[in-house]
Amino acid sequence: MTADLSTALSGISAANERLRASASNIANLADANQKRAQVNLSTVAGGGVQAETVMTDQTIQPTNELVEQQSATYSYVANLKVLETQLRAEGTVLDIKA
Repeated sequence: MTADLSTALSGISAANERLRASASNIANLADANQKRAQVNLSTVAGGGVQAETVMTDQTIQPTNELVEQQSATYSYVANLKVLETQLRAEGTVLDIKA
């Protein structure tokens, strides 16, 4: 079950990185030389996800950033639920063995 925990934790971390990058994009809207931060996700062998933030030459669109923030929030909550379920399951297994 430890792999499931690390998978959920990496998902939480990736969602957090997506939220951080999008918030930075919103903060930089007024910048004349704005560059959009984009988070690229890739799978990790054995489970999980890796997030890498890259700067692009794309124009920052506030509506797209709002959608990105909502999507990242849903991902964050979903991974928290997975983590909560795994911790509860591991606690039950420990209670059974005790």
